[in-house]
Amino acid sequence: MNNYKVVQYGCGKMSKYIMRYAIEKGYNIVCAFDVNKDIIGKDISYIIGGKDKGVKILDAKDADNILRKLKPDICIVSTMSLMKDIKDIFTICASLGINAISTCEEALYPFNSSPKITLNIDKLAKENNCTITGSGYQDVFWGNLIYTLAGSTHEIKNINGSSSYNVEDYGIALAKAHGVGLTKDEFEKQIASYDNISIEERNKLIENGEFLPSYMWNTNGWLCDRFNLTVISQTQECIPIIADDDINSNTLNMIIKKGNVIGMSAVVKTITKEGIKIKSECIGKVYKKDEVDINEWIIEGEPSTRVVISKPSTVELTCATIVNRIEDVINSKPGYIPTSKFDIPKYKKNSS
Repeated sequence: MNNYKVVQYGCGKMSKYIMRYAIEKGYNIVCAFDVNKDIIGKDISYIIGGKDKGVKILDAKDADNILRKLKPDICIVSTMSLMKDIKDIFTICASLGINAISTCEEALYPFNSSPKITLNIDKLAKENNCTITGSGYQDVFWGNLIYTLAGSTHEIKNINGSSSYNVEDYGIALAKAHGVGLTKDEFEKQIASYDNISIEERNKLIENGEFLPSYMWNTNGWLCDRFNLTVISQTQECIPIIADDDINSNTLNMIIKKGNVIGMSAVVKTITKEGIKIKSECIGKVYKKDEVDINEWIIEGEPSTRVVISKPSTVELTCATIVNRIEDVINSKPGYIPTSKFDIPKYKKNSS
């Protein structure tokens, strides 16, 4: 049994599993934070169920002062999907020498989308001897799974991936990032327009920290880093998925009318100096009753391999990966270290 002190930052849907899994692995949750006034002051058992744990959910605005006093071993951040949205808590952790890991999708490999933010955090983390990173479902199912399959391949020509998920499972921030509830015109202006630009314009957005990466943008960067590939070019296209009938979104508490957006497909294409092309697509939308998650990847080459995982428990797999990565982060070298530099995540037995 370990004595690592863990702080949970963000007590939404994901934290229900993260905190329970962490406790069952023997980690000591010493504090939790959120911005929702309805849950601030409540015991974390309000989120995860069971008896009181003696740990109150505190106001996130006080995180700096409280973390400074607590000095936990690691902070788990499960709030938003973009680096600009978690920059403050990552900066606080890096400044205080506290390791941190996040479910933030961009955090998986933010060097190719938010380099300024990432390098600033990297500098602070190195100065204060801690590690900052991002992980979750994509670490395994969009990354290490493909890397492992490649180990039995003689020659790779192309890597093609597609993954779907129900935006209802991840909360308001993710649903809005996928354009849920928008009209076609609103989607075009608020989301798709960011991709209808030249390479030079996109590079300028990235340099200025204004680019909106789809989840596969960072996944392709992670894969290239893991495979030691040199990126020549990378493009992204976000395509709205339109409701063919009225559909309810519990997350947004609204009925999405027929003809409006229920999510999007984001396609990212990467060309590398080594000749391997990567095309990946993530499909996030409000599901109908009979729809399930699907994860499919094809390595084209000699030989070619196709793997399909139907109905993965994406939320729980994300949370379990985060918890299984805790000691990897604590034991890593300092800096902003993507998990493409780590060993593959390993199963950790529950504490008895």
